[in-house]
Amino acid sequence: MKRKPSTEATSAWIRLMRVQSRVLDCVEQDLKKAGYPPLAWYDALLELSRAPSGELRPVELERQMLIPQYSTSRLIDRLVDEGLASRRECKIDKRGQFVEITEAGRELQKRMWGAYSAAIEKYVGSKLSDADAVKLSGLLDRLGCSCGEMKLPPVVNVNETTPSR
Repeated sequence: MKRKPSTEATSAWIRLMRVQSRVLDCVEQDLKKAGYPPLAWYDALLELSRAPSGELRPVELERQMLIPQYSTSRLIDRLVDEGLASRRECKIDKRGQFVEITEAGRELQKRMWGAYSAAIEKYVGSKLSDADAVKLSGLLDRLGCSCGEMKLPPVVNVNETTPSR
């Protein structure tokens, strides 16, 4: 017989989903008010900037961002159209391609971090003590470990001008 989740576990799940949705909505609104594109643009540019050569295959970017392939393809198209990224053919595998961040993409990602980090502080940092944030991170890490091969990025130092691994 399979064990059902307790009422407490179910309540925690519902709260986690609601809080995640509400906080992301607030962050998106703050970025929009500051005149920036959606958070997915920042995430894609960050992942590209973190790659050793500033480039990733689309499937690698998709895996890093945890969004569906069709969303990644559209996002890449938009970044390329705006001059924030470029596509190049893989020399070894002519069918494959790489997406590479441009200097304009690096600059936008750095500028966006100012508004994004302020939103993180506003919606999370100002609501939790550092000790509470460490506890919450530990609890979330425990949940992440049960999701198969999912690897979470290291904690970001919000005092930096841009997050690093």
